[in-house]
Amino acid sequence: MTLEHHRVVITAAGRDFGRTLALRFASRGAEVHLSARTLEAAERVREEIRAQGHDADRVHAYACDLTDPASVRDFAAAVAARTDHLDVLVNNGSRYQHGTDLLSASDEDVTDDTLASGATGTVLATKAFLPLLLKSAGPDIVTMVSGCGETGHHPSDAHAAFYAAKSAQAGFTEILSRRLRDEGVRVISLYPPDFDNHDPLSEAWEGAPRTAKDPLTAQSLVDCIFFAIGQPRDCFIKSFHFEQV
Repeated sequence: MTLEHHRVVITAAGRDFGRTLALRFASRGAEVHLSARTLEAAERVREEIRAQGHDADRVHAYACDLTDPASVRDFAAAVAARTDHLDVLVNNGSRYQHGTDLLSASDEDVTDDTLASGATGTVLATKAFLPLLLKSAGPDIVTMVSGCGETGHHPSDAHAAFYAAKSAQAGFTEILSRRLRDEGVRVISLYPPDFDNHDPLSEAWEGAPRTAKDPLTAQSLVDCIFFAIGQPRDCFIKSFHFEQV
């Protein structure tokens, strides 16, 4: 599918899977609005996209600290100054916290980074961009949750605070899916385990092994997102869950 008529916001797009999403949405022709905690990080990805031949007027970079409500509001206002509607919001931002020992993270690590970016940041970003989404003929909200957000999940070495943040995202998107359906907004959540995130600009992207014996790849996650948003509007795919390997 091509996305020339889609306007897309991606949070935490300055590195890792957020960068992958930005590059892949742009490669399909979408107009992309990218945020990162620092403007410099978002601008680096913007320039990578432009270097691939993407129209410079259709890729935009912003600073947004998802732990700061004012920063989220400013980000949404800056996007609204450039466009009158938004077709896809990708909630990708969430700070990872490692450690099976609850005492291994400081209070600040728990509250200011892990919970604030993953849980509060997702709610605030969705709230801030909902008015623009409601002006779209086909709005979609995509949230990268995690296997850690599934009830009973335990294989990960992530900190319990990360589990809490992901469980909060899961509860938020679950109720939002029901409450926004009548307004035509699809709420799509992905619950991947750890996955291989190959650089979309490298040969590894096309050559990555994708057999049943291999780990889940970023390629497959991106394919799931494109599949979901490409469905007719009577098709509400609420979530993607994956086997834990």
